[in-house]
Amino acid sequence: MEYITLSNGVAMPMLGYGCFLVSPEECERCVTDAIDVGYRAIDTAQAYYNEEGVGSAVSKAVAAGKVRREDLFLTTKVWIMNAGYENATASIEASLRKLQTDYIDLLLIHQAFNDYYGTWRAMEEAYKECRVRAIGVSNFYPERFMDLALFSKVRPMVNQLETHVFQQHKGDWLFIEKYGAKVEAWAPFARGEKGIFTNPILMAIGQKYGKTIGQVALRFLVQSGIPVIPKSTHKERMAENLDIFDFQLDTEDMMQIETLDQGMNIFMDHEDAVQIEDFFARFGVK
Repeated sequence: MEYITLSNGVAMPMLGYGCFLVSPEECERCVTDAIDVGYRAIDTAQAYYNEEGVGSAVSKAVAAGKVRREDLFLTTKVWIMNAGYENATASIEASLRKLQTDYIDLLLIHQAFNDYYGTWRAMEEAYKECRVRAIGVSNFYPERFMDLALFSKVRPMVNQLETHVFQQHKGDWLFIEKYGAKVEAWAPFARGEKGIFTNPILMAIGQKYGKTIGQVALRFLVQSGIPVIPKSTHKERMAENLDIFDFQLDTEDMMQIETLDQGMNIFMDHEDAVQIEDFFARFGVK
């Protein structure tokens, strides 16, 4: 496993298991499988309604001696309905209970909606009290990110964005890194849209290295310095997604994949005025 170092010195795995759209009923099994095949980072959120499953899987794995808690990197996110200092403070405590842990490795604001300044104050407090090891945001576009970074006591350390070969966010990477933060990629497979799994460029590069298209797509991001959190409910696919650290794309490969960048989000455009609840409803999240 490769790691990236956040601005406060915390090491974060470059590849983790994403729990978006993993049902509460199967989350414990999926996270258990992910830990068994070698994942050490698990990404969930209050809005996914599966923190309990993550917590149960992690607690049992630690108790069974499969892994030490300090070797795991748990991420969760404060939902917009829990925004504001008091609500966020209570929700952080609830997340700690559901995850069955004394600390969260990375805590993010899920969306730049509602009173996210109050939410950030609650997160800063949890960080200073060592109940959270690192704090950041998710889905913050540059102007919102800059606003929070400039007027907060603790600057965001991560911005989790929709990032894949068709939306590479090169400009955003450079902008966000000016403020000491790292971009992390959600939807690294573009949710299977735009023919990613039949793309001829990715297919040819995969054949060159004896790798799948998915592995090439993940390797491109990781090699660019972007941590990724692919999701699968199948143990074999989890193992396949993790198997990207034994090859290196050459300069020509990287340049070819860069030509796929369309500079547009698939799931949530910057100017989209649709309510965020509707966005999640598209994917069956209550």
